[in-house]
Amino acid sequence: MPVDLDPALVPELLVTDLDASLAFWVQLCGFTVRYARPDEGFAYLTLGAAHVMLDQSGTGRDWITGPLEHPLGRGINFQITVPDASAIAATLERAGVTLFMQLETKWYRVDDEEAGVRQFCVSDPDGYLLRFASSVGRRPAVR
Repeated sequence: MPVDLDPALVPELLVTDLDASLAFWVQLCGFTVRYARPDEGFAYLTLGAAHVMLDQSGTGRDWITGPLEHPLGRGINFQITVPDASAIAATLERAGVTLFMQLETKWYRVDDEEAGVRQFCVSDPDGYLLRFASSVGRRPAVR
């Protein structure tokens, strides 16, 4: 049976300026453009197993269900697992981007263990909150 490498869920984010978003997502955060339709203001991005679509508002077909106000995506953060969250945070800080949440190491309870992550949060140009996380291992849960 062939393995399907495409994820079953890929968010499509409405953006106000595709070029600005691509500069942020690709040049600063390390994503790659898998394919794009510039005439439609659309790009499909990947970073490892993380997939996301960016769609510029007002170009092509939009899926707008209500009024849009900045920051977009309020109430959600997208966790993106990467090999080295610290390196991405450093790249963003060198570019003058303010992190929403500074780099930290956090342990989360998972059944009888704790999973450790090195993580930080940053807002993209439209206010979508991205949480980059790298595993620091597992340990027995403290009771």
